[in-house]
Order: sequence, then C-alpha cells, then structure tokens
Amino acid sequence: MSLLAQYFAQQQFCVLVEYLSSHQAQWPVKAQFAGFPAAMTLADRVHADDDEAPLQVAKQYPQEIEKVIHFSGKARDIQDFEQFLQDAKTRGQKNLLLLTGDKLKQHCYSHDLEPRTRYLESVNAVMEAKRQGGFHIGVAFNPFKYAEAEKEAQYLKLHKKMKAGADYVITQLGYDMAALQDAHAFLARHQYAQKMLACVMPLTLARAKFMLKHNVAGIVITPHMLQVLQQEKEQGLSDRVYVRCALQILMCRHLGFAGVHLSACHQPEEQVLLESYIEEYRHLSFAECEQLWNTLWQVQTSTEFHPKLAYYSRPATSSQIIKYQHLHLMHDALFESKLAKGVGRFIFNFNVWDRTKANNALLKTEHLSKHAVVGCESCGQCRLGETLYICPETCPKGLANGPCGGTSLDRCEFGDRECIHSVKARLAKAVGQTAILKEKLIPTVSIAVRGTSSWKNWYVEAAG
Repeated sequence: MSLLAQYFAQQQFCVLVEYLSSHQAQWPVKAQFAGFPAAMTLADRVHADDDEAPLQVAKQYPQEIEKVIHFSGKARDIQDFEQFLQDAKTRGQKNLLLLTGDKLKQHCYSHDLEPRTRYLESVNAVMEAKRQGGFHIGVAFNPFKYAEAEKEAQYLKLHKKMKAGADYVITQLGYDMAALQDAHAFLARHQYAQKMLACVMPLTLARAKFMLKHNVAGIVITPHMLQVLQQEKEQGLSDRVYVRCALQILMCRHLGFAGVHLSACHQPEEQVLLESYIEEYRHLSFAECEQLWNTLWQVQTSTEFHPKLAYYSRPATSSQIIKYQHLHLMHDALFESKLAKGVGRFIFNFNVWDRTKANNALLKTEHLSKHAVVGCESCGQCRLGETLYICPETCPKGLANGPCGGTSLDRCEFGDRECIHSVKARLAKAVGQTAILKEKLIPTVSIAVRGTSSWKNWYVEAAG
C-alpha cells in the first residue's frame, strides 16, 4: 500500500503539492505541509507538449518523498499507456492521476492536413490500470459547471470513473465552495467509498489574467473575482491571496475532503507564507472560515463565482428524438437480432473479404452510409449503440465515455461547437436512457482497428 493510500485509510488530511516537469528539482520538497502529511505530484505536459515525462522527472527527487505521477492521454493510444504502466511498476511508482488532458497546443482535427489527434480518455486508462493491478488510481472531476446538461454529463462520467476502478478523485481548480460541497456530497449520496481532494491555488491577479488570456480549460474566473483581485493589488493587500487559499484548505478539511491538491505554490517563500496562514486560522470553525472567506471575496449573492449564464442548454429537440428512435430501431434490427447476427456471420464468412478490393469497397460503403448521418470516421469499432447514436468521433478529442473537464456552458473546449456529451445528456433524459451514460464502460479503440469496417468486425466478433 502506498503512503497516500495509508493517509486516506487513516483519515489523515493530506496536501499534494504540484510540481511541473519544467521545474527541474529547483526547490526542496516537504514530507509535511502545515502539519499535514504531504506528497508531491508531477504534472504531465502542462507547460508544453514536449515537457519531460513525469516518471523521468521523479528520479530527480528523493526516493523517500511520496509522489503522485500524472498521465495525460492527449495524443496517446492505449499501447502508450500500457508502456507507461510497465515503467511505473519498474520504478516503484504506485500513485497515479489519470487524465484525458487539455487540448494539445498543436492539435489537429482535420484529416486533410495530418493524422487526426486523438486522446486516450481517463475511463479507459483507469480500466487498464485496474486490470494490471498494484496501482493507487486517481482521476479528475470538474464540479464547476453551470449549464444543466454539462453538469449532468460531468457527474455521469464520474460514475463511470468510479465503476472503472478509481480510488480517489481530485477536483478541477475552482473557488465556488457550494460546487465543492455538492461534489463531496455526491460521494455520500451514492455510497462511494472513494476519497475526494480539492484542487486549490493562491489566485493572484496575474494568474487570473493569464488563465483568462490563454483560455485555460475548465477554470472559471469571473469579472467579480478579477475586480476583487485588482482592488487588492492597488491597495497593497497581496497577502490576502494566501489568506484565502489557507481558508479554502481549512474549509475543505471541515467538509470532509481527504486533502487538497495545491497548485502554483512550489517556491519555498510561497509555501512558508501559506503555512503561516493555515496555522493562524486553524482554530476557526467552518462557519467562521466561510464568513471570512465571503468577506474577502466580497460575496453578497453567492453567485459571484458563477459565469454569466447565457444558457446554451435546452431540451432535446423533436428531430433529435426522432433521429434517435429511428437509428435505435435500425440498430436493433440490423445488429442485435438473432436473424441479423446469423445473416451477418454468414455473409462475412466468405473468403472474398480477405481481398483488399472487397474490404475497401465495404469500408467506403459503410463510410458513405454513416458519415452524413452521424459523422462516421471509420473507427472500426462502432459505439453508436452505446452513445445514443451520437458518434464520439465528432468530439475533437474522440471521447466516448463522457466529456472532458474543459467545457464552458455546454460549449466544447475548442470553442467551435456544442459539446456532444451535453447533447447526449439532454437526449438521454428525454428518451429515458440516462443509465447507459452512467454505467456503460466503452472500451478504447486501438490504432490497429481504425480504418477497418465496423460492420465486418461486429459480425465476426458476434460469431466468436
């Protein structure tokens, strides 16, 4: 059992301090933070897409320091992850944080330019890590969603992450304490034994402006928050940044979180300052911490941390429902019935399908029949029946099990479309199929199967 797992088992509130690969072991790492047991986390390709791998960077730090190794699935296949797991085992690293990842800086979505960028989503990574065994597996979750459909989609995917085998959850960075309370209450409501940690950061004006300028995915910075930070800077009250961070950490402890994931606080002077305020306010109750927190953030209506709600969500349209119903009937008739499976096995048992021309003709026919209707990209492992006939390949990251954390009011992280998982959540509610988005773990599509006919693959597998 890892030390982190022991902290959780013993109900010890802990602090995970994040370091980037680009830090290159410039600063010492503590085994305790403000009297709490501490570990370091090594982030994966946050600063740049070609950052050194966290497993490599981990060797620069003392072996006795407890570490959590991040793995981001951006531009990676399941084979890449299997190799990562082997390397992690070899180096004795048990604590993992498995992420789908923000978009690559050089992401490509068009086949006309270069091969399509795809992402190994966290659900699939958790499934494989759990299958291999020996790891303490963490996942991320973003509770800071304010459009109904995108919030529902996030929680549906969290159910899947739990089912896949996650041991603990770390929230996205955020400052809406009500949303954090809701996230933690979710565990008890559904009787999940997994632990939850909250991601926190001393939010300076410069950091807030940077995140807005670069559209850092999934993080909510409101005009009200910027105004407060600007006022404090002008008044020379920069220490309040660390007071608030200390209060948030203490509130999370009062709420029953297993700990916090502390970002952007790796320099010794920052850590000393934050620790001093944790000590100063440690004696306060939750209500006292909350009152001071609200005073410092100038909270009056409890919506100061909410983005402007120009709701994109709406009920599923009649055309979406009719399309689902038609495709569902066709799928059942052509792929699920005993007759269909028997005919399909018969057809694809002929040797003609071993010939390149026949296979190419079949693939082209399948693509032409499905692309205009659902956006098919010939993945070779059709998952339409498990995604309410909304093709996961139409997600820029190719995610099938649910959304990433980067949506904003139902809009995709890429900003040019609505998130397909919000569409699915609304449709599922309308047609009574929410359970499939909550429970069905959809396997990853290997590179080897892409560009083949899913029809043939389906019937051949059915025959097996």
